[in-house]
Amino acid sequence: MNNSVKNTARLLGAGLRALLVLTLVCGVIYPLAVTGVAQALFHNKANGSEIKSEGKVVGSSLIGQRYDLPLKKGQETAEPDLKWFQPRPSNGLGTNSVNTRYKLILSGATNLAGDNKDLIDQVEAAQKAVIKDNSTATYKVKKSEVPADAVTSSGSGLDPDISPAYADLQVHRIAERNSLSVSQVDKLVRDHTSSRILGFVGEPRVNVLELNIALKDLAAKN
Repeated sequence: MNNSVKNTARLLGAGLRALLVLTLVCGVIYPLAVTGVAQALFHNKANGSEIKSEGKVVGSSLIGQRYDLPLKKGQETAEPDLKWFQPRPSNGLGTNSVNTRYKLILSGATNLAGDNKDLIDQVEAAQKAVIKDNSTATYKVKKSEVPADAVTSSGSGLDPDISPAYADLQVHRIAERNSLSVSQVDKLVRDHTSSRILGFVGEPRVNVLELNIALKDLAAKN
């Protein structure tokens, strides 16, 4: 075997060893180490910030979801189930147009300008619906009381939180629909209101899924 063949064989051997070592380190050891550290130190976040109810995963604290009644015959848009706290509108990018075989939840903003007629019409319609849905026999919602997050979607369209003001606006309706006192529901909102991160980052917020789970438990006890 001449030198060129021997050199080629050595290079191939070295390349194969490097491939095996890198595959072991980068494809096995490193992923296992990162996964192990994440599971040990950030178990909940590593698994998607899951929220459980009655031992079952019912959602994530990072992704909003709807609380609607089943679609009736001929309906294109489901009506909100008013016994639950309602989230922000979730317009986002609308329906899936990439692969219409699947009904996907799409994330994104509407990108409509503030003076866009479609956006103005959407906000006005949402405002009227919020006033109508949340007014009760003993409590009438005023137009000036409707906060911005009650009538506009977030940048992602999947915001899991609402403002304390929007949660407060729903208290009387929730109390009436679930045969609870206003003070009981008001306390529920207070107990599930999170403050600004580190005292100055972001705004106070209420996670709708966590609040509705607590509501379900409270209504079951009454």
